[in-house]
Amino acid sequence: MHHDDRTRAGVLGPADTAKPLRVVQWATGNIGTRSLRAVLEHPHLTLAGVHVHTPDKTGLDAGKLCGLDPVGVTTTDDIDDILALGADCVLYMPRAGDIDELCRLLGSGANVVTTRSDFHHPPSMDPAVRERVEEACARGGTSVHSTGSSPGFITEAVPLVLVSVQRRLETLIVHEFADLSRRDSPGLLFDVMGFGRAPAGEFDERHLSHVRSSFGPSLRLVADALALPLDSVEASGEVAVAARTATIAAGTLPAGTVAAQRMTVSGMRAGRPLLQFMATWYCTTDLDPAWTVRPTGWHLTVDGDTPLDIDMRFPVPLERMGEVSPGYTAHRAVNAVHSVCAAPPGIRTTIDLPPFTATLA
Repeated sequence: MHHDDRTRAGVLGPADTAKPLRVVQWATGNIGTRSLRAVLEHPHLTLAGVHVHTPDKTGLDAGKLCGLDPVGVTTTDDIDDILALGADCVLYMPRAGDIDELCRLLGSGANVVTTRSDFHHPPSMDPAVRERVEEACARGGTSVHSTGSSPGFITEAVPLVLVSVQRRLETLIVHEFADLSRRDSPGLLFDVMGFGRAPAGEFDERHLSHVRSSFGPSLRLVADALALPLDSVEASGEVAVAARTATIAAGTLPAGTVAAQRMTVSGMRAGRPLLQFMATWYCTTDLDPAWTVRPTGWHLTVDGDTPLDIDMRFPVPLERMGEVSPGYTAHRAVNAVHSVCAAPPGIRTTIDLPPFTATLA
């Protein structure tokens, strides 16, 4: 779809969805598989192709990868096959991004919606990378947009709505809680995340660097929208230990070992936090020190002249969380496709796009 044919206002009406957009799903991990299924079931999207990375997924029918009947679209691991499709949009969801392949997609005329957090705030990007991406967008007449649940929905879309009733903002805090007690993934919890170990002297800087780079641009975007640009983005971490030995789905947490972790990303302005994102992961509520933890979900507080306190829980049994949770990230990306395809060429953020919703029929 060329930009001359698009609605410049970016507001979707019946005419905008009369002709389904042709979409490629790029990568089929947990999020990509949910995205693929959503595309196949979407009334105004047509699956044009699927790019996979592992040999055992190559040459399969796309329906098989997401638990549906065959749909007649075969997977490929060759980017040239994808470029030859001339799709309107690529849902780009690899574990590791590749700037070369991304620019090839954009330069070929395919818009990109990605759940990677590379494009939330263009001024935060490496200038050379930003220039390459913008040039590819200009060449292809295309747009690229980063979104998902977190960062994305809960750090941009929701805060922007909440501050729409403020005239003075002191602090906005997004708390994210994840109860991992029923997560039967010992390799992830114990080996990767470090639960069940004696607490170290300092919080792992690798984890702090990751959350700083993932959520800092999102906080900067919101601050810029409020005309309150941040002076800096800081990250800190802390742990709590199991007050008593606890048995969880993944194994045993001995008393005195790490049972909860909290990482805080703070958008600083004039020497104090203006915007904060706090992620609290816990395997038991019996903690030392005795943290206040909430069920899996989000809790937002707004301190200003119109204060707010909002709880957003995931009303799903913990045993089913692994089945349901990918949709929170994948579905927002799928729902963004029409707006991104209608946007002017370039890197497009939450602020650039009109509010979009799900087209369910």
